Amino acid sequence: MVRIVCWNIAKRRAPWNELLQMGADVALLQEADPTAAPASLYSSPYQREAAYGYDRWPMVVKLSDNVKIEWFKPVNAAQMSIESNEIAVSDSNTIAAARVTPIDGGEPFIVFSMYARWIKPVVKSSWSAGYADASAHRIISDLSAFIGYLNPASHRILAAGDLNTIYEETVYSLQPRDTTVFDRMEALGLEFMGPRWPDADKQADPVPKGLPAGTRNVPTYLSAHQLKLLRNEGTFTGHQLDYVFASKGFDQNVSVHAMNDPARWGPSDHCRVVIDVR
Repeated sequence: MVRIVCWNIAKRRAPWNELLQMGADVALLQEADPTAAPASLYSSPYQREAAYGYDRWPMVVKLSDNVKIEWFKPVNAAQMSIESNEIAVSDSNTIAAARVTPIDGGEPFIVFSMYARWIKPVVKSSWSAGYADASAHRIISDLSAFIGYLNPASHRILAAGDLNTIYEETVYSLQPRDTTVFDRMEALGLEFMGPRWPDADKQADPVPKGLPAGTRNVPTYLSAHQLKLLRNEGTFTGHQLDYVFASKGFDQNVSVHAMNDPARWGPSDHCRVVIDVR
């Protein structure tokens, strides 16, 4: 079995030490600063430079010697010829990819760390935070290059990360656009793995406004206000922004669990999502 942890670490240093203590084999990180990584961890040799005001990226990190990691080199999507060890990226701030091979002889599979970053609209908008669905669609377009057969069972793909969208939420005006992200993943033969209740430590109580009755969403993100409510009143109410997808067939070998109990949330505004690949 290969254990993977997916985590938006918000460019903080403390999560790196937590990763060393988890006993996992691979980390799919978002908002990571490569310069903060301990020397004992192995990440992509293709380091990025701060550009356009961005100083944090998705990363695939090797945590143990139980796996072999081959990172795909990110190259400009406009490049005419793409080599077998490269991934054409529309936005280098949104995706990282690698091939994972278990050393026990298990079959290799490809992992993607996804970060659908916020983008400010050109026109003035009441949605002051901007929009993230365009970043998510760029990610999907980039990973589509790894899906070359009509039969989804031909692939062994795992894609996980922070998509900055709330599944089935109905309050925000961008929800019809957000839904297309999940629809498009399904169209590519990528199964929505959650995490969904009961594959988490806790559900929100009370359930956040805008979610349907009986929602299986689980909090994976706490805003500063929600964190204050948790500390002062014990109220645990947050949204799910982090998701896992696996190609059909391969998904039968994948299980997902959100470590979202406040007692083991960890030093980030996102909790850790543990993914086991058998």
